[in-house]
Amino acid sequence: MRELLAAEPDMEVVGEAGTAADALARILATRPDVAVLDIRLPDRSGVEVCREIRSRDEAIRCMMLTSFADDEALFDAIMAGASGYVLKDIRGSELLAAVRDVAAGRSLLDPVATARVLERLRGGAKPDDRLAALTEQERRILILIGEGLTNRVIGERLHLAEKTIKNYVSSLLSKLGMERRSQAAAFVARMQAQKN
Repeated sequence: MRELLAAEPDMEVVGEAGTAADALARILATRPDVAVLDIRLPDRSGVEVCREIRSRDEAIRCMMLTSFADDEALFDAIMAGASGYVLKDIRGSELLAAVRDVAAGRSLLDPVATARVLERLRGGAKPDDRLAALTEQERRILILIGEGLTNRVIGERLHLAEKTIKNYVSSLLSKLGMERRSQAAAFVARMQAQKN
């Protein structure tokens, strides 16, 4: 992976580590734009590293890399503030694109995981009754909240004013009986984690 990333003219690998402790020390010392973290590390979870990094410096974006489509790990990664979650079987060109997306402030989930969440939001398996009250636009915004995007970024993605997104978020939170967007993000992650 280091060779793949370092070969790109717009990327510079500033360090690598084999343990969570080394990763924390090196990431906080070098302050990279993107930290690519394995979910499973020998001493701690990559999700814990992500949470700690994000609590100390929100400018550092974390992208989680894993071998398994693990719904619980996806939920944990979203709640820890990860900007991306991709499977290790991703092609090299897709990995480079994912790193660039995360560096540019975009949030991404593995497409298969995202498809499962969208299916649930569109009334697929085991729908939540509260979702029926949401408009199609509110459902789209709910998915993007679940990806950890800010109102500003959601507005850019949907070509709407940030104030318009804020109004949609207030409306969908009210319809879902929630007070904070973190509750909505957790709600999306729980839907993702439910087994068919």
